[in-house]
Amino acid sequence: MHWQWPARFPLVQFPNPPLIVALLADLGARASSGAGHRWMLALFYASMSVWAYEEARHGDNWFRRALGIGFAAYILVMLSRALRS
Repeated sequence: MHWQWPARFPLVQFPNPPLIVALLADLGARASSGAGHRWMLALFYASMSVWAYEEARHGDNWFRRALGIGFAAYILVMLSRALRS
């Protein structure tokens, strides 16, 4: 059993591995520059994509699934902006 709140309709829960990797990659991207920064951003987007897919597909309730879909849309927008510049 993992930590989640509230227990009957979890809105918040302990981060799963893809989200932990994404958060660490975000910190690494903020602390680096050049090629290291780009690699950390790539890792961030890849791991956030996995997290968003997992939430959208296997979320505990409608809120968690909507959160996954929302973050998937956010990632698509951010990647399309990065490709245009």
